[in-house]
Amino acid sequence: MTEKLYYTDSHLFSFNATVLKCEKSSEDKYLTVLDRTAFFPEGGGQRADTGYISGVRVSHVFERDGEIYHKCETYLKHGSGVDCLIDSEQRLRRMQNHSGEHVVSGLIYRNFGFSNVGFHMGDSCMTIDFSGELSDADIEMIETTANEKIRENIPVRAWFPSKKELESINYRSKLDLTENVRLVSIEGCDICACCAPHVSSTGEIGMIKILSSMRHRGGTRLEVVCGMDALDNYRIRQGSAERISALLSAKQDEIAKAVERVLDNAAAQKEKIAALSMENALLKADAVDIPDGNICLFENLLDDIAIRELVNKLSERSKGIVCVFSGDDQTGYRYIIGSRYADLRKYANMINFGLEGKGGGSASMIQGRSSSGSQKIKDFIYAFKLN
Repeated sequence: MTEKLYYTDSHLFSFNATVLKCEKSSEDKYLTVLDRTAFFPEGGGQRADTGYISGVRVSHVFERDGEIYHKCETYLKHGSGVDCLIDSEQRLRRMQNHSGEHVVSGLIYRNFGFSNVGFHMGDSCMTIDFSGELSDADIEMIETTANEKIRENIPVRAWFPSKKELESINYRSKLDLTENVRLVSIEGCDICACCAPHVSSTGEIGMIKILSSMRHRGGTRLEVVCGMDALDNYRIRQGSAERISALLSAKQDEIAKAVERVLDNAAAQKEKIAALSMENALLKADAVDIPDGNICLFENLLDDIAIRELVNKLSERSKGIVCVFSGDDQTGYRYIIGSRYADLRKYANMINFGLEGKGGGSASMIQGRSSSGSQKIKDFIYAFKLN
């Protein structure tokens, strides 16, 4: 059995070991077992460590049947002594986030009785699912309290209690554990069964920031980021705020109001454009000489509502089908087709076949897309006849 050094020292990033075995895997990698390791295999919601064994890259670590396997790029000789190095920055960030998750989950359980029913540690943040709904005020209180616990720099204790001791401890756990239970305790916050490495004290977490919340399966899902990842997240958001501030010529603490003004102006302009588009459609409808057959127009200056109005107006005077297309030969065309003299639903498949498109609608109007060029569209529409 490999000695698990990460249980006794979560900050051990370099160590010596002996290779017990090294077997080639189906992926042309080499699964190496050491007599002792500080590499943490994936578990408890935390991903596996990566690093090097005597300069050989370790891309993954996992535990199977009590043995810890290090997935290596090349073969390592059985019985050889090796120098091991863990990617420490990655491990430290994961410990900051995982310990921060314990603080948040413990406080929510203590204050509201909601259990952590789902936990995922991603590349940019963690998602944590809770069994009950939390209000914005609840979440703000939890975030403030969590950071106060960081400021208090509370020791984080991890140990394997005896079976008798375990019977007297009230701890959180998703599983019904009875033996080899490892507890992680943060006084005043949490006590939880967990196999992962953690920080030595809450001050090492740095900070906890709850990025977002949403209802999820009758409970609440939080997006949370801690420590150096929280700093990176802030820098990204700060960079965005600076760019928006410059674009809007507004102070950073006033960009929300500036965006509201831009959106209000855009909405007002959209209304004006829609009114002009409709007016243009009515003028075009009056200007069209109605032929005996079908009508085929190409319009890129009218919005959809105005195009429908144009089709309706022309359909009142035409005994054929009225077709208006918008787009171009490169990206394709959107179409609206109307008729007052035929049930277009009966002709939709035939029209779509001829236009190399797809679409549908009601008896008096169908709409869809065509991948044909403009000349092919004209040839088809002018040759098409209603039965």
